[in-house]
Amino acid sequence: MKDTQFTVVENKRIAHNTYLSVLEGDTSDITAPGQFVNIKLDGLYLRRPISVCDVEGNKLTIIYKVVGVGTEKMAAAPTGEKWLTLTGLGNGYDLSKSGDRPLLIGGGAGVPPMYLLARELVKEGKRPTVILGFGKADEVFFKEEFEALGLQVIVTTQDGSYGVKGFVTDAMDDLQYTYFYTCGPEPMLKAVYNKTETSGEFSFEERMGCGFGACMGCTCKTKYGNKRICRDGPVLEKEEIIW
Repeated sequence: MKDTQFTVVENKRIAHNTYLSVLEGDTSDITAPGQFVNIKLDGLYLRRPISVCDVEGNKLTIIYKVVGVGTEKMAAAPTGEKWLTLTGLGNGYDLSKSGDRPLLIGGGAGVPPMYLLARELVKEGKRPTVILGFGKADEVFFKEEFEALGLQVIVTTQDGSYGVKGFVTDAMDDLQYTYFYTCGPEPMLKAVYNKTETSGEFSFEERMGCGFGACMGCTCKTKYGNKRICRDGPVLEKEEIIW
C-alpha cells in the first residue's frame, strides 16, 4: 500500500453519468486485477474508493459514476490537477483458478475491473467470454474495448434498448465456462451466485471509511468468520459467501 500524488492527464465522459480519468503516477503497488485505489480530494474528509480499470506503466485508468459531491469534483477536474491516491488496496482476483474458459460478468460500475482482468487473462492465452450489464443503451460503455481484445462480448440492458433484454443472468443460459469472475451491485451478485454452476469470485461494493482495514466499517460475515471488504476483499470466493 502506498500513498502518492497522481496527476490527471485525461478526463472525459464516456456514457450517461459515467466518466473516465487517466492518472499518471507510481502504479507499482497495483499488482492484481480487482484491486482499488482511494482518492483524497481537497475539501472532503473521506476518500473515494474507485476500482482499477487498467494500468500500463505509470498510467492508471479509472471509470466511475457521478453519484455525489466527490465524484462530481473528480469529473470536473482539469488536466494537471493532483490527487493524493492510496494504491495497492484490496486482494484482487486469482487468475490461477480461471481454467480454460472463464466467464467475466460486470454490472454498471462493476464493469471497469473486468477490463484489466480480461487483459491479463488474454496475456495468459485465455479467451474469456464477457457479459456486461446496464440499465439502458446510453449507459453502455467499454464494449468496443473488450472486443478489441478479441473477446466475445454480450451486453444486456434492463429495458431492452441495447443487446439482450434483461439482466446479466438472462445471457448465461447457453454458455459453457470453467470458472467465473464478477463485480456489480449486490442484487446482481446474488443472482449470479444462484445462477452459476461452477466456483467463482465476487467483488463486493461497500461503503468504506479508511480503505485499508483500520475502521472496520466494511466488515461482513463469511463462512470463515468476519472479513473486511477493503482489506480481506473486495474479492470473496463463492464458497465463503453468506447472503
